[in-house]
Amino acid sequence: MFPFMQSIIEQKKLMGHIRTAETYEATLRSFSAFLNGKDIALTEITPDIMQLYEAHLYNRGLLRNTTSFYMRILRAVYNRAVEKDLTTNRNPFKHVYTGVDKTVKRAIPLKAIRQIKNLDLSLQPSLDFARDMFLFSFYTRGMSFVDMAYLKKKDLSNGILSYRRRKTGQQLFIRWEKCMQEIVEKYENPLSEYLLPIIKPMNGDERKQYQNAMYLINRKLKEIGKIVEIKLPLTMYVARHSWASVAKNKNVPISVISEGMGHDSEMTTQIYLASLDTAVVDKANAQILKDL
Repeated sequence: MFPFMQSIIEQKKLMGHIRTAETYEATLRSFSAFLNGKDIALTEITPDIMQLYEAHLYNRGLLRNTTSFYMRILRAVYNRAVEKDLTTNRNPFKHVYTGVDKTVKRAIPLKAIRQIKNLDLSLQPSLDFARDMFLFSFYTRGMSFVDMAYLKKKDLSNGILSYRRRKTGQQLFIRWEKCMQEIVEKYENPLSEYLLPIIKPMNGDERKQYQNAMYLINRKLKEIGKIVEIKLPLTMYVARHSWASVAKNKNVPISVISEGMGHDSEMTTQIYLASLDTAVVDKANAQILKDL
């Protein structure tokens, strides 16, 4: 099992599916830990083994969506092995949970966004930066942090910001607004090709830079959340859900915003905006930003 799964991981890396490869690696580490590092033959993967693994995950305090996440990845690997005639299908996942529980939405109202925007953080630059990145995500219809990190100056042309989703390859177009420009100008670096100062020139591994930045920003956002007395932990992910939630409350059609600007579950289902006339979405965004 282990070398077969590792071969799939290497294949995904070669195809440029780095994030997917990382989730497979995390699953392999978890399954290996359950087996105390001892490999298992593909033919030995049975319903009993998977039920024991599921119990192991629950005993570690993992939620159903997390255990299901691991199970679905292992199922994909197992099905690939069946396709290659490396084992016969024994339906080892028939007694474990592989669905997705709908999680509580992580959204805050426009009033809270406005409070965050109006905070005077001039003497606390790390909090100020975290706040600006949160707002930029909200301004850009809930753009994910990874997509923000990789935005380049060339992506902004003739008042339109265009970028391709890192996770799906989907192309999106956003009308550039004054509030977005103010943040970009605040952190302008003429030596960088990037629009925002998340990935910095000459600082090494880009992926590691954005991951470290996301960790630090989310930590600072939690401090900001306490300042404005928001009950849920404030993260970049909250900006994504909040835009969709605010738009819905303003009676913007679900077909325009879809609650899938973000994920129903952070590690599982992603629902994206349908292929719509971007002018409709831009109008919705302008309405929200005007009220802010």
